[in-house]
Amino acid sequence: MERGQFTTEQERFWAGEFGDAYIDRNRMPGVLAAKTALLARVLASAGAVNSVLEFGANIGMNLVALRTLVPEASFTAVEINHKAAAELKSYGWLTAHETSIFDFETEAPADLVLSSGLLIHIQPQKLGEAYRALYGASRRYVCIVEYYNPTPVEVPYRGERERLFKRDFAGEMMDLYPDLQLRGYGFRYHRDPVFPMDDATWFLLEKREVR
Repeated sequence: MERGQFTTEQERFWAGEFGDAYIDRNRMPGVLAAKTALLARVLASAGAVNSVLEFGANIGMNLVALRTLVPEASFTAVEINHKAAAELKSYGWLTAHETSIFDFETEAPADLVLSSGLLIHIQPQKLGEAYRALYGASRRYVCIVEYYNPTPVEVPYRGERERLFKRDFAGEMMDLYPDLQLRGYGFRYHRDPVFPMDDATWFLLEKREVR
């Protein structure tokens, strides 16, 4: 996708050099271990998962972690940044799409759809479209791992404005789609002595009627 086709400043921001720099932070020691520990808790609240789709996958560390937990599942990644998407496409065990969450067209819903550190970077006026993409791509579960706040708030992000927003993403999705029910949730703390990671709250939502 050409950068000029993006409809929001946030998309252009993550498709560009700042998104490139984010790749290196995903390679920091301990990232994979922390993600595996978190996602193991998520899966403990779910039933069988045979297919996974992640929006905003970057270089796929969440999917690498999930592959160790559900190795027989199929994996799909959607990533807006060209450099990260190129790395995803080099993996032989997943299908990668270089596009925005707003432009991705789901061919087959996945058992588990994941958003981790993505919704916080989406322009608030576009969240309804993002929720619709998550919901529509899911056959059964939606997992949201984001910064939580009970009311919407903007937070300065590495010296940038309008690039990070905190709110109750899971609650808004459940209000928008009443057939979603909360199956589990938890918090990861940056001072965890074993698996530290950015303070983030995870929510596992399930469609009441499995399609």
